[in-house]
Amino acid sequence: MGWFSSAPKKEEGAPNRQDRQKCWEARDAYFACLDDAGVVKAGEEGKACSKEKRLYEDNCARSWIDYFNQRRIIAEAQKDRLSRVSEKK
Repeated sequence: MGWFSSAPKKEEGAPNRQDRQKCWEARDAYFACLDDAGVVKAGEEGKACSKEKRLYEDNCARSWIDYFNQRRIIAEAQKDRLSRVSEKK
């Protein structure tokens, strides 16, 4: 019936320091690849950063990925606004 499984349950807990470090390193590598490809919004790079994206998704919680991706877009928009303000001065 599928209700009971003999497979052991994977225990999910809060990430420890090593887990967080792996996530941040994978994020940084993926975002560096996106920068090299000239892509701001994660997911729009096609196959250019597939290896880095896989590591990022494997090492980070979905909620973290969503946050980091949104934060990247916001940070790029802020950079653009700041550069326009600096040019006007």
